[in-house]
Order: sequence, then structure tokens, then C-alpha cells
Amino acid sequence: MTESDRTPDQGSAADGPQYADRVHRSVPGLIAGVMLLGIAGWLIVDAMVNGTGATPWVALAAAPVFALPVVAYTLRPAVKSNDRRLLVRNPLRTIVAPWASVEGLRAGYSVELFAGGRKFQVWAVPVSIRQRKRANRRATRAAAEGDPRTAAGRARGHRDHDLDPSRAWSDAVVAALQDQADRNAGQPGAAGEVRVTWCWWVIAPTLAGLVALVSVILAT
Repeated sequence: MTESDRTPDQGSAADGPQYADRVHRSVPGLIAGVMLLGIAGWLIVDAMVNGTGATPWVALAAAPVFALPVVAYTLRPAVKSNDRRLLVRNPLRTIVAPWASVEGLRAGYSVELFAGGRKFQVWAVPVSIRQRKRANRRATRAAAEGDPRTAAGRARGHRDHDLDPSRAWSDAVVAALQDQADRNAGQPGAAGEVRVTWCWWVIAPTLAGLVALVSVILAT
């Protein structure tokens, strides 16, 4: 459920080597989004081609009202991190938090980022209570049986950011990001304020499509 890339980018000698973002995102969310867009696209095209009266216009106006929120809530969410900052891409906002501004991350019933005195939800890393319970049972059983792979996996995860296979995915991602924050908070390039920007390319067309949809329905 995670994608990662650690290939070096070009950087100045003073800044040291730069590394590509390490990316975490929900694969089930991506699959669900693609499936929903496929079904919606088929229905909308069918309505536009075979519909009568105002049906094609209603379908055309409804397309951005449905498609853009699906993209925003399933395909867009992602967490990207490098040696300088944490970037959280939520459905309607993007949060850029230099590591020095990150106060902590918490995985309860959802994953939360505390940075710059504010709290942000992390949509890209959904919490599965069932997966967490299953992982806890496996870890307890392995510890009782003296399985050395459990301790080795946790040690490896803290050393090179590989996700701990003995934990639920969301908990492993939070642990890896927290470790990154602890290691990089004191770096010169990790200072700065939290920046939050709105995703207007989703918000504006969706609102415009909603206005158009209402207008077409009222006109029929």
C-alpha cells in the first residue's frame, strides 16, 4: 500500500544531495476511484449519446459534479516526504510542513498531523481497526513464540524507513514518518512555516458544474 523512491536529484554542493519524495497512498482508494470513474464515465456517455430531451445536458453538467470529487477523495490524497519537509495532499487542501514545524503524528481512528500549532487529517493513510487488531495478534503471537523476525523488522524499519511488516499499514507509515521528523527536524533546510493551499482546480469546476446542473434542471 505504499510507493517509495529514493533516487537522488540534482542539488547544490552547499545543500548536499537531494532525494526524490517518498510517497505513501492507499492502493484500495486508488482502485475504488478508478472503478467509480469508469462506471460514471460509461453512464454519462450513454446518457449523452442515447438520452432524449434535456438528459444529455443534465449528464454533461453532472460530469464535473461527480467526477472531480471522486478524483479528489480517491486519487488525489497522498503523503510525500523527503529530507526537508512533509507534504500532505488531502482532497481539498495541500499541507506543506517543514520537519522543524512538525510536532508529531498520531494514528488513532484516523491519522493526524500536528504541525505549526494546528491539527490536520491525513486522508491518504486510512486507519483499519481490523488490520491493526490482526497485526497486534500476529505480533503478540510472534513475541510469545520468541520469533526474532518481529524485533528485527522493527529495528530495520527505524533504520532505513522500510515499513514494519509486523504493524498495521497506517501505524507503520506513521512510525516511519515520525522517525523522519525526529531525524530531520534539526537540519538547516528543514526550517520554515506550515503552508496550506486550497485545491481550486477541484473546488471551482465542481461548484460551476453544480450551478450548471441546477440551472438545467430548473429550466426543464
